[in-house]
Amino acid sequence: MSRPDYRARIDRFNPVLNAFVDLTAEPVGDGLAWAAKSNIAVSGLPLTAGCEAYRERVAASDAPVIERIRKSGGSLLGTVNMHEGALGATTDNEAYGRTLNPWSADLTPGGSSGGSGAAVAAGLCDVALGTDTMGSVRIPAAYCGVQGHKPTTGLVPDEGVVPLSTTLDHVGPLARDVAMLWRAMHVLADWGEVAPLDPAQLDGLRIGIWDGSGAVDLTSDVARGFIRVVSELATLGARTATFQPPVYDYSRSRRAGLLVSEVEGAREHRVTATGPRPDGLSDTFYSLLHWGARQSDEKVQAAYDHITEVKEAASEVWGAFDFIIAPTAPQEAFAFDEQVPANQADFTAWADFARLPATAIYSGLSQDGRPLSVQVIGPEGEDRETLRVAAALEGVFGKPPLPSGYEW
Repeated sequence: MSRPDYRARIDRFNPVLNAFVDLTAEPVGDGLAWAAKSNIAVSGLPLTAGCEAYRERVAASDAPVIERIRKSGGSLLGTVNMHEGALGATTDNEAYGRTLNPWSADLTPGGSSGGSGAAVAAGLCDVALGTDTMGSVRIPAAYCGVQGHKPTTGLVPDEGVVPLSTTLDHVGPLARDVAMLWRAMHVLADWGEVAPLDPAQLDGLRIGIWDGSGAVDLTSDVARGFIRVVSELATLGARTATFQPPVYDYSRSRRAGLLVSEVEGAREHRVTATGPRPDGLSDTFYSLLHWGARQSDEKVQAAYDHITEVKEAASEVWGAFDFIIAPTAPQEAFAFDEQVPANQADFTAWADFARLPATAIYSGLSQDGRPLSVQVIGPEGEDRETLRVAAALEGVFGKPPLPSGYEW
């Protein structure tokens, strides 16, 4: 198949989808065609982070990740929508509009990188950059039926990115297949010339099976899909055993991650416990940050301590396991008018806390046609091997299909 005309596809599909919010005028060359989440600085485009407060702020220079894209011969198509301030699960943005999930207009594409997931799923770019604090690359990848990679902490530079949490944020790519993620990571991590992607041999690999052990409420389709994944791993010769991250308590960890995000987000957006409210922040976003700003030093320190404990305990895992496999999210994409599931990031936040690489991959469709997804989590620094295992699983489940109506 010849290269898609992405500009034409954006013109055709974006007026309804609302994935892109600002476009460049640069031509699409021979390199990869990228989109960037709107909290990543692209010279000459608004750097809004999804906030009305920053609508008129224009990036004076490219973030280092964008510099690497340009150096590689890639082109920037534009910036894509996100949940306000990267703190949210739906990409239903009061200032910049709701981004639809290409699989169904009533479904959220996830958050906070929902525009990135929707743009890739609809075939509007080769790669889209997202940011992942507790799962915000991998969850949109899962809900939109594409592949997404959260790198090892520090592997991809985050300068020039409007942060939610400087402790937990990561920049990572979403793409239609693992081979494209592989190419993207060579650019973003400055790995040099792209080596061939050789899928891992799973025979003999020690793989931990993390299914929540009844503590995480999986939908019936996610549970059935994950059982199929485990069965396929056994067929391929993997040595599997049940797994639960040490120290990682779902409820406590959820609260700790959100508190740290709200405290650090409050600093970024100049929200204080008693000071005046900054202009241009929605009521919802402001209330979350204001809550964070009001918490006691002792409570905040306890959240930081828990994240540190989780990270330190993660080093114990790799004596028994080579990789961990888990559902990406406990549920499929949900409707905009449904309550956001409290457990949405229970399987994704661990890799952020522990600084580990994690790749979300498409693993089929639910009975009603919504994408399913699993994630491969690897040891710190083993991004290449994590992607190779993901490529092996992609060989089992196939590359993600285009949603109906978005065919090439």
